[in-house]
Amino acid sequence: MDGEINNFIMVWTIAASTMSYCHTIGNLISHGTPRLIALIPAIILLFLLPLRLTSIHLGGPSSFFLGWLSTFKLFLFAFNKGPLSTNPPLSLPHFISLASLPIKFQLQTNNSNLKKDHNSKSKPSLRYSYATIIIILAFLIPLYRKKENFHQKFVFLLYALYMYIGLEFFFALASTFTTKLLSVELEPQFDKPYLSTSLQDFWGKRWNISVNRLLHPTVYEPVMSFCSRWIGRKWAPLPAIFATFTMSAIMHEVVFYYIKREKRTWEKWEPSWDATCFFILHGVCLAVQVGIKKAFGEKVRLPTVVSWLLTVAFVMYTTLWLFVPALVRCRVYEKASRELSALNQFLNDVYHLVRVGFFNVQRKSG
Repeated sequence: MDGEINNFIMVWTIAASTMSYCHTIGNLISHGTPRLIALIPAIILLFLLPLRLTSIHLGGPSSFFLGWLSTFKLFLFAFNKGPLSTNPPLSLPHFISLASLPIKFQLQTNNSNLKKDHNSKSKPSLRYSYATIIIILAFLIPLYRKKENFHQKFVFLLYALYMYIGLEFFFALASTFTTKLLSVELEPQFDKPYLSTSLQDFWGKRWNISVNRLLHPTVYEPVMSFCSRWIGRKWAPLPAIFATFTMSAIMHEVVFYYIKREKRTWEKWEPSWDATCFFILHGVCLAVQVGIKKAFGEKVRLPTVVSWLLTVAFVMYTTLWLFVPALVRCRVYEKASRELSALNQFLNDVYHLVRVGFFNVQRKSG
């Protein structure tokens, strides 16, 4: 694990240096093809950097942030689009953090009373979220240890809960750290996805918001613009939706390759395609849903409670059927369990050393 931590520090140091280079390129070269050519080495480097990591808790987020989100942001930046292209230009610290992490800076208000009111509401809410996550994890962890006694589908449900809660907790910590470091307001990555009343609501507004913001300008808009010439603007969103989910499927398979590896070598890539089927299925269903809405308008509208139940049931069923098994085949949860056990053992050893040292100090002073 010591070697993994050293590699983690090295990877993110190189990533920060690469982002500094990209920031300089943005100031020296005008947007368009010349800037893209200058940024291609940085994009390739960021795509390859996560191959130095093999752990779940360090390598998994790094592959997602650097191998996927950062490369897409830099591609948009080459054409003066996306979150990295602002007027006035971002400062170097803001550029590095925004290019490296799945965050979006919120507009700051000049009204101090509004700031105080916002802070007074957000801090208790944040503490409540942390407390809720810790309580749920405390309830789930003992169940993981007895997973052999449960049905496979229930174990998959535990894995899905662990994935969602873990992502919520990780993004909350990253946001808190960035807020303290840069003094900016950050938007959350999730917006209560369990309250989604449609697939459009789930994927467009509530789940992994940063990915949606990147896929929209890089895939959805170009495909819709192209298809508008052939099938009209009314129906162009349908193939654009399918193309967007196809790209998401490809990038998820790439991320799964990153985290599946046990050695820092180019292993034979044998995707299970479960994740691809998951996103293709959701893309088709979402396109059908949008198509029905365009064809019939508000004439076909289910009660909110019914649409909520159907949406949550569909997302959960397909997640347990396709997405979670893909993670299981990547040994994600097995590796995560080993890493957590190693971390727990390390903390116990540190606690024992501190306790023994404190006892010795007390005995000498007495």
